[in-house]
Amino acid sequence: MKSIVFLLILLLATSCSYFEKKKIYSEDLLEEELQTFDWNEVDTYPTFSSCDSITVKADSKACFQKTLVSNVNQFLETQNIVVSEDVNDTIRLKITIDNKGFLEVKSIIFKPETAIQIPEIDSLLRQSLKGIPKIFPAIKRGQQVTTAFELPVIVKID
Repeated sequence: MKSIVFLLILLLATSCSYFEKKKIYSEDLLEEELQTFDWNEVDTYPTFSSCDSITVKADSKACFQKTLVSNVNQFLETQNIVVSEDVNDTIRLKITIDNKGFLEVKSIIFKPETAIQIPEIDSLLRQSLKGIPKIFPAIKRGQQVTTAFELPVIVKID
């Protein structure tokens, strides 16, 4: 009988740890939540006021890119670019749009032949982006976030 009482007391004494509340720290919770984010995907892409009525995510992205390319093309068409040989290049503009909606050109990648024929292509492309309409930044979980894009611009001069 004494051994049963002793075992019962021992069992109760050691099982009290099961009733303790585990402390959860907000920093740990935040860190765990941040690990589950897909940081390469946003809930809403950056947009222009002309595209904000579009609700399908892929269509919204396409409208944004189309508006950017259209502005670049319109600017380049107004320039008097003279070349001695044909130019056919797909220029890749790497841009970021910060959480305030400001656009920054990170790099412009084009063929060496294009640079020879149009030495001012870099400055022309940067200048073409200065006249774009106001950009509304991308949104991720209700927060405005910075996004990076690669924008193809086709340059064909015969």
